[in-house]
Amino acid sequence: MQERDYFRLKSRRLILESLLFFFLAGGAGISALDVFAQKPAVITISAAISLKDALDELGHIYESGHPGSKLAFNYGGSGTLQRQIEQGAPVDLFFSAAEKPMDELAAKDLVDTKTRHDIVANTLVLIAPAASSAMKDFHDLTRADVKIIALGEPNTVPAGMYGKQTLQHMNLFDAVEKKIVYAKDVRAVLTYVETGNADAGLVYLTDAKMSHTVRVVATAPADSHDPIVYPAAVLKNSQNAQAARNFLEFLEQSDAREVFQKYGFVSAKISALKK
Repeated sequence: MQERDYFRLKSRRLILESLLFFFLAGGAGISALDVFAQKPAVITISAAISLKDALDELGHIYESGHPGSKLAFNYGGSGTLQRQIEQGAPVDLFFSAAEKPMDELAAKDLVDTKTRHDIVANTLVLIAPAASSAMKDFHDLTRADVKIIALGEPNTVPAGMYGKQTLQHMNLFDAVEKKIVYAKDVRAVLTYVETGNADAGLVYLTDAKMSHTVRVVATAPADSHDPIVYPAAVLKNSQNAQAARNFLEFLEQSDAREVFQKYGFVSAKISALKK
């Protein structure tokens, strides 16, 4: 057989196979365009590190119920995530641990403010290693045997901002400032206390609940710091805005609320009513 005839037969075979494929796909209710268009919509979510455990679980639930969707989480301190977005990071949804980072993004017209919702709220607590028993309240931070206090960097870590506000409210910050070691995020603060590298730390109640090696010493009074609410919103430059809105709606549904509650979060609406 000549080479030209071989390639002619090969081309005819490929055409017939393609026609058969599209015929079978059509019988299954799938158009030719659908065959090439069915790629998962990857939703990139920049979220506060304190949300990690809850969002990891919610992500599995959402993807199971929405086979055409794929979630990609980027966790960190809310202020750090804010700066990444300002620098052009490709993010579809921002889920902050404080209002300030969201407010600043909105002021720069980077957030679709119509999609902004307060999803959950949290509580700030003072923790110490579980084996320690001497510390009873915030004022014990001034004791000589408390040498290192872990706190999130106030400019980029909301838990650090709330912690500094609390210490200032109690007139303790100046007395303990030299003992403070600043951490990149609230989970790093938790690790410092868990490993004994810090005698105390200020974290969210949800973080403290995840550890068996720390104990809650005291809870910061609600009036000692700004309200700890977690707003979420779709970014204006999102490449998957509708998919991001769909996931945001899911986060407000009862099934998602149950998961958040399991990890110690409370409804932002309930928190507002308590004030």
